[in-house]
Amino acid sequence: MRKKSKIIIVGYKNLISVTLFDRLRKNGFKNLTFCDSAKIKSADAARAYSSLFEKEKPDYCFLTALSEGGILANITYPAELLYNNLAAQTNIIHNAYMVGVKKLIFFASSCVYPRDCSGPLKEDYLLTGPLEHTSEPYAIAKIAGIKMCQSYNNQYGTNFISVIPAAIFGPHDNFDLRTSHVIPALIRRFHGAREGRKKMVKVWGSAKVRREFIFVQDAIGAAIFLMQRRVPFDIVNVGNGTDVSLHELSRLIKNIVGFQGKILFDTNKPSGVMRKLLDISRMISLGWKAKFNLETGIEITYQWYKQRCVS
Repeated sequence: MRKKSKIIIVGYKNLISVTLFDRLRKNGFKNLTFCDSAKIKSADAARAYSSLFEKEKPDYCFLTALSEGGILANITYPAELLYNNLAAQTNIIHNAYMVGVKKLIFFASSCVYPRDCSGPLKEDYLLTGPLEHTSEPYAIAKIAGIKMCQSYNNQYGTNFISVIPAAIFGPHDNFDLRTSHVIPALIRRFHGAREGRKKMVKVWGSAKVRREFIFVQDAIGAAIFLMQRRVPFDIVNVGNGTDVSLHELSRLIKNIVGFQGKILFDTNKPSGVMRKLLDISRMISLGWKAKFNLETGIEITYQWYKQRCVS
């Protein structure tokens, strides 16, 4: 990938795509195009993406996060998550092949792995067992994207790589409590509780649930790293190799925000799988590792939230 290469970023305008666009531009890549998939109706996806790729004829494509959300969004909008993702990614991947894109990076999700796998989760575990039911529709869409990339590689000789990241967070995240992931949701809840001088914050699920997180700068750095090198894999996990319990995460965010009250874990709410930690051996073998620890990433995210989202 050269500085003059034509690069297209396709996906919803969110923390991944915005951060990726800014990082590439700062690194000297000038020939950049961003397509906000949220502005394309799913029913028009075939025509819209065909026209887009015929017009732009990109050399490289980053297919970033499309329609997504946390556990509440997965429970509330399963049909939308399945349909919107399938409609968009199917046409994007196909049209990347049609115009001869040299390389494509597809952002998948760690929810593609079976519910009952013993961690850390290896890429080979894909499709070896039942999925977690709360995220199954979204996971199926992402699995379809992974398999489509593999199938086009096998049949047409394309170079399409699926990245399976840990839970990504950072500036430009979604802080809407109806659709947000756990870190932005907790930041908003603890900040609101502190400002409202509340004595308690309720957190969904079991305190024992464990999750792995990756700061957005590390996630997009990994994607650029993979785009710029020859990679002998078509699926690669991206994470930092460590996980934390929901109890540890909640206390960390509580302390960063400065909330003085108590935390109550509502075990009547769904928790998802008990542990989700990725095996990142493939990325380590390629010479990449994350630079940001969890605490630093949350501090940066909270400062951004206070500056941009709090009136």
